[in-house]
Amino acid sequence: MSKKYTLGVDFGTLSGRAVIADTSDGRELASCTAEYAHAVIDEYLPSSGEKLPASWALEDPRDFLDTLKTVIPGVIREAGIDPRDIIGVGMDFTCSTFLPIRKDGTPLCFEDRFAKEKHAYCKLWKHHGAQKYADKINEIYKKRGDTWMDGNFSGKMSGEFFLPKVWETVECAPDVYRESDLFIEAADWVNFQLTGRLNRGYVISSIKECYHKADGTYVPKDFLEALNPSLSDLFEKKFAGDIVMPGKACGYVTKEASAIYGLPEGIPVAASMPDAHVGGLAIGLKNAGDMFGIFGTSNCYFLMSREYVQVPGIMGCVPDGIMPGYFSYESGLSCFGDHFAWAAEKICPADYAEEAKSLGISNLQLLIKKAAALNPGESGLLALDWWNGNRNILVNSELTGMLIGMSLQTKPEHIMRALIEATAFGTRIILDNFREHGIDINRFIAAGGVPRKDPFTMQLFSDVLGMPIEVSSTKQAGALGDAIHAAAVAGKAAGGYDSIDEAVEAMKVPVCAEYRPCAEAHKVYSKLYDEYRRLHDYFGRGENDVMAKLRQIHG
Repeated sequence: MSKKYTLGVDFGTLSGRAVIADTSDGRELASCTAEYAHAVIDEYLPSSGEKLPASWALEDPRDFLDTLKTVIPGVIREAGIDPRDIIGVGMDFTCSTFLPIRKDGTPLCFEDRFAKEKHAYCKLWKHHGAQKYADKINEIYKKRGDTWMDGNFSGKMSGEFFLPKVWETVECAPDVYRESDLFIEAADWVNFQLTGRLNRGYVISSIKECYHKADGTYVPKDFLEALNPSLSDLFEKKFAGDIVMPGKACGYVTKEASAIYGLPEGIPVAASMPDAHVGGLAIGLKNAGDMFGIFGTSNCYFLMSREYVQVPGIMGCVPDGIMPGYFSYESGLSCFGDHFAWAAEKICPADYAEEAKSLGISNLQLLIKKAAALNPGESGLLALDWWNGNRNILVNSELTGMLIGMSLQTKPEHIMRALIEATAFGTRIILDNFREHGIDINRFIAAGGVPRKDPFTMQLFSDVLGMPIEVSSTKQAGALGDAIHAAAVAGKAAGGYDSIDEAVEAMKVPVCAEYRPCAEAHKVYSKLYDEYRRLHDYFGRGENDVMAKLRQIHG
């Protein structure tokens, strides 16, 4: 039999990328990336010029179609393979990123009537305009004494989730809600373009839409009624399609999609996945106590456990979410790469920019280089890493960043170092939260551009966490994970595998580096971490709500 391949497509916050993988060993033959033309729409709506409210983050679904048209033919061409040897496709997406559509799949924002209506566009995962609705949901939930959110959803709704964003639409743009036939995650919408079938990926539905696998239910109807009567039939009338488990086909490439994207007609398309969850397959996550992090614009962390334990303040817990037979706990930071990109743009003075240019490096690389020359604690600063809200364990997107300890001697590299340290402290808070609730963490694996390219930051994380950090060698954990799913969907007869376990074992990639903690640095960082925790609790648990008040004044 000739070589067989699978294709994975990973849709991120700013771009989409595709990978072609050899099913025999997971080797990545080629990759192709396309930037979204509209990027994140967070200041003005392009169609009208309307200034968007603070904390908004939208995307134009046209960018997703253009990405498919670019990266699929591009990666096939780059790999130099016969497209007929591709036996399956897998797709992932940032989530919750959803859009209102017609029954035929047409997004409302494609229509002239709704082209200038901001609520008709994709509300990106980091759209935080709906946080006040999440707060109301949590308040009503507590007042009613409900329990449906206590288990896998940790008892608290995040503003990043599906329901607050839909409620925001009902309240602010009722015509969009009324005229839409369906609300669909972007991941499922993209799969719909390939297969002509409207289905829903289990993991996204579970962790973002509060789907209960045990009884097949979503949010109780009477709870929706308590929020707004218009929401009472949300899951009955505005949802469609079957729930499809990981490693199963949601459909098959249609003749029309084959002609547009250059894929073989009839090959299976794997159930949609969240972009971070699926990366665990490429990394080879397989044991209880294994934890991995996808380091990107934000950070997503996943912990595997054989048993369910209720842990407050996490994003959620999904049975069979990554590997069959395991519970996968999700947590993370709302701001990581975004954090550092802000610093490179906002705090890099002209002489630093000139120095970076002379060295042939970016402003960000220069700031990190200068920050790396400092010792732990030398900056004299401490930061809260909430530039984009707090994902876990406070689950509050209205929290904002903070720097303390500034003086006339403070330099840009001091700020840069404090920002990096803050993300590591925020990660340690998350790990401590798991351990405090009885879940062991035996291994931490990192994936993404920063882990592979920035030894300083990874060593700092190891020093703060006080544990080794392994770095995955894959450049495209999400896309490769999708390709592994596709191999499991295709089946052994076609050149793939008959289970996710088999596909992971054959196609996972090795680690390329390991960082071990320095005892002296860990000692200093533990002192700083104690102060970080005090600030974290003081500003994050209600004792001082100045951040929310400042947002209200800002408008």
